[in-house]
Amino acid sequence: MAHNNDSWGSKIGVILAVAGSAVGLGNFLRFPGQVATNGGGIFMIPYFISLLLVGIPICWAEWTMGRYGGAVGHNSTPGIFRALWRHPASKYIGILSITIPVVIYMYYIYIEVWCLSYALDYVLGNMRAMSAAAAPGQDIKIYEAHFAAMVGAAANGFPGGRMMFLVALTFFLNFFLIFRGVSKGIESFSKIAMPLLIVIAVVIVLRVLTLGAPNPAMPERNIVNALGFMWNPRVEGASLWTALLNPKLWLSAAGQIFFTLSICMGVILNYASYLKRDDDVVLSGLTASAVNEFCEVCLGGMMVIPLAFMFLDVRNVQLDSTFSVAFTVLPTVFHRMPLGDMFGALFFAMIFIAAITSSISMLQPAIAFLEEGFAMGRRLSVTLLALIVSIGALIAIFFSKNLLALDTMDFWVGNFLVFVLGMIQIILFGWVFGVERAKAEISKGAEIPVPRPFWFVVKYVSPVYLLAIFAGFCYDKLAGYYKTIFQSEDRVAAFVLTFVLAVALFFAVLIWLAGKRWEEKHPISEEDVIP
Repeated sequence: MAHNNDSWGSKIGVILAVAGSAVGLGNFLRFPGQVATNGGGIFMIPYFISLLLVGIPICWAEWTMGRYGGAVGHNSTPGIFRALWRHPASKYIGILSITIPVVIYMYYIYIEVWCLSYALDYVLGNMRAMSAAAAPGQDIKIYEAHFAAMVGAAANGFPGGRMMFLVALTFFLNFFLIFRGVSKGIESFSKIAMPLLIVIAVVIVLRVLTLGAPNPAMPERNIVNALGFMWNPRVEGASLWTALLNPKLWLSAAGQIFFTLSICMGVILNYASYLKRDDDVVLSGLTASAVNEFCEVCLGGMMVIPLAFMFLDVRNVQLDSTFSVAFTVLPTVFHRMPLGDMFGALFFAMIFIAAITSSISMLQPAIAFLEEGFAMGRRLSVTLLALIVSIGALIAIFFSKNLLALDTMDFWVGNFLVFVLGMIQIILFGWVFGVERAKAEISKGAEIPVPRPFWFVVKYVSPVYLLAIFAGFCYDKLAGYYKTIFQSEDRVAAFVLTFVLAVALFFAVLIWLAGKRWEEKHPISEEDVIP
């Protein structure tokens, strides 16, 4: 099997690229919103349990499976699954690992544009003007109206010319970077973007930690109590154990771990396939996860949650969604803090940079498949993928009323299918590929040993935990989405779901065609299966 010539230029490059794929909107928007809407410190208990029982095991599994597939010449996820499990059906698991990042990209890029638009609003003084025009205590309503108008939440249709220009600009930037390839594009950008966004985040965090109580009449709303809201697992009017029995808390925590680590999306599998045969995956995977958790908990959490607590007492603010903290609550906070316009511009510029590092990673699995499965050149594969995702992105943008198209894609692909792929992968790694083979494979070039309990967790605990979470997710969510799809008058959700299924079917046909080509030209031999 011929190997792809594209590869990582350095170990730090691949770590920053994988960390960059994980560090994004989930760290600075979704995580603070999840903490705020799920009771503060109580959320952190299932969050860290999910990290240990699901996040790290699947992360290590994906790094290992990806490097294994790359060793026999497969950089695409269907090819990697084909190498892991020598069964005719194995490559079709790749339908999920290609469809998931492609569809997520379709709506993710629009959220990127929101961040860029807000950064420009702060630079141009638009946010300050809105605040000045608001009646005392009504500024949050002004920002809510501004956000709704910007995204077109009141009615379907394309937004104004500025937003569409920013969409086109962001789209071009993403595809320019992906066109340059793994080393010159993704790695080079990540080496600049990741340190830059961490520096910006640290500056904002230091400013937050040095703020005094904003209201002398309420000295209890200070930085110490703000951090306590995030870290103290106390629930008003209920015991700790009663609160922990709430299944929605565990569903939110597990979903956040999937989203923030970019696991079960095909990205890490693809990135790891470009490693050399003896490149470490244990320490590298753990380092990339640690960088992500640092950005999420220590930076994202410690800048957003304390601000919202001190200036607004987020416990008593009604939040429509996890995004409300950033796009409607935080502008109110920045307006009330010293140098708020500057920090507002820095904050949303930082999120935009973080989102770019994630979105370019979502394009790479499909690019790798088109190049490997059909011997396409980079120009043709990038052009074809750009055509596919532009159609989906325009659908997500046009059907903007109540953000229904975006929400439908996020539920069925960003949540439902991610859980499904997670269960398949952990079973494939622990039971089909097998623990003994996995031990031998993961130890090659490892700079630190894998803890012994990991193998028990990956074989027994993680699958059971995931199955329980998925069952709870279906029980809690599917009935509501059934009504949205089949009983809504405008049928937008049904149309969007049909489009998603069409994308999945399109990739299924391509995988079938590529599979025939693989078997004819490069059948898997006994030498390809590494003991």
